[in-house]
Amino acid sequence: MTDLIEGGRWPLDWRALYPREQWLWWEQLWMDVCALRERYRLSLRSGWWEDSIQVEAVAALAAWADRYDTGEWDDPPGKLALLFELERIEALLREGSEPFHPRRDREVFLAHVTRLGCQRPAGREGEAGGDDR
Repeated sequence: MTDLIEGGRWPLDWRALYPREQWLWWEQLWMDVCALRERYRLSLRSGWWEDSIQVEAVAALAAWADRYDTGEWDDPPGKLALLFELERIEALLREGSEPFHPRRDREVFLAHVTRLGCQRPAGREGEAGGDDR
């Protein structure tokens, strides 16, 4: 969860950020969710962004995986713990009736982020579209 922030790490919660930073936080989470969905075959549901528990779960999972991906952590037992926790994390993500489809859900996601009061930075229209599947 570090792609859109320079020289640091995003907090696990968006609420204390400024409105433009909040937008970037949500954009980064969208990209992370799309990547985690493919990488770990997570069964995310449409609307995950509206459930605070699901948002916290995917933000934490993204941060956890990122620490291994960047080499910050090099701990094979810890990485195995992450993999073993996927089943429990997925249980938190089961709420919702429709499967998550990034292309279909993108506009609804953006509307939700806008309703939260997040402000899109200038020149960022259409970014972070995610996977087409």
